[in-house]
Amino acid sequence: MEIPVIKNEEYIVEIIDNGYEGEGIAKINNFTVFIPGAIKNEKLKILIVKVLSSHAYAKIVEIIEKSPYRVEEDCKTYKRCGGCNLRHIDYEETLNMKQRMVQNLINKNLENAEKIKVNPIIGMGNPYNYRNKAQYPVGLNKQGEPVIGVFAKRSHEIIPMRNCLIQNPISEQIAFLIYKFIKENNISVYNENTREGLFRHIVIKTGIRTHEIMCILVINGKKIPKENELIEMLVKTYNVKTIIKNINTKNTNVILGSDNIIIHGDGYIYDILGEYTFKISPMSFYQINPVQAEVLYNVALEMANFDKDDIVFDMYCGIGTIGIFASKFVKKVYGIEIVEQAINDCKENAKMNGIDNIEFLVGDTPKVFSKLLSDKQIYPDGIIVDPPRKGLDEVTISNILAVQPTKLVYISCNPATLVRDVKLLLEKYDIMGIQPVDIFPFTSHVECVAVLQLKENM
Repeated sequence: MEIPVIKNEEYIVEIIDNGYEGEGIAKINNFTVFIPGAIKNEKLKILIVKVLSSHAYAKIVEIIEKSPYRVEEDCKTYKRCGGCNLRHIDYEETLNMKQRMVQNLINKNLENAEKIKVNPIIGMGNPYNYRNKAQYPVGLNKQGEPVIGVFAKRSHEIIPMRNCLIQNPISEQIAFLIYKFIKENNISVYNENTREGLFRHIVIKTGIRTHEIMCILVINGKKIPKENELIEMLVKTYNVKTIIKNINTKNTNVILGSDNIIIHGDGYIYDILGEYTFKISPMSFYQINPVQAEVLYNVALEMANFDKDDIVFDMYCGIGTIGIFASKFVKKVYGIEIVEQAINDCKENAKMNGIDNIEFLVGDTPKVFSKLLSDKQIYPDGIIVDPPRKGLDEVTISNILAVQPTKLVYISCNPATLVRDVKLLLEKYDIMGIQPVDIFPFTSHVECVAVLQLKENM
């Protein structure tokens, strides 16, 4: 087929849909063109910037007919940073887009899809400043001067930014206070090319209900010049509860190294989710948006409707949040997580909340799952999985199909891998419901709860 578009040429197009990343989709002589920032039903003049054999990419030159859902941009850097790529769209319409995206994935990939209806997405009442964790890279700009901000999308160029509308404002204030301290004291910052320089990242974690603050200083070394002065300033100015030096001397894109040195406080903060208190360490996973996480967990357990005599496996349990939420509805919970520090936090969280019907096991999820089945002969009535974006592995899916728990609750941050895995599980399960929850407002990400029930003839 002859490609009907030419790089650096302009075209007039109509946007027929939005893709999984929120980008607009147009067709030119049946050839697909993706246009970031475009909205369905808009008419645009575009410039082709990249051409591949099956599709092309373009940028907007002029909006000829504007969508009624297009809104004034309220952030000057969002187009470059990629942190929230839907800021140009009315919030309610972003919810509709996400629901359609999940439904489209189901329609394209699952049999009898017409019987599987995605529930209306649960949005956030106040979709601003919701993130409880901020990660700011520190480096050098093109002029060789220290800079702090966020990485430009698909690059390691650091974009300076202020007044981010999805971060907790105090995180930004603390980060810029540290940045000012670095500059005033001529402290070196990391250069990715030479692998020299001290400061690499500033990570801030906050408790949204306790207002406790953790500050993690990621450094390419072991000692911070005028360290005590920096500690005193952070504690005095923002009442920072704990400060950690994280040592990362490796040539890696991973933000945190494995060595944490507590230089102030006890190395933890606490937050409240529902009726429970949770301990959060530097390395442990805790939902970025606790307000919507609480909604997500309550919805998941309501849909699951576990029985009081059920034994439940909570796989990829993090610091134990969903398992602890589930504990009051079932007989026993077994939580599995690969991060040892997170499991230590899990145990303390259970003890702190007076929960004695939950047990936590550290290790690779598929291996621990297999061991519980084969060595300990423990068979679950229900399973909760909350895997990373890559979804479930073949061993875990095979074990689920072999054990055949009555109910499976699949919490997913990636609808594509959710649908892929559900397709395999439908061999023995029926979908009882799929509920999207908007954990990350103004981004193309969407969290989903899928509840599966074992077929009656199994």
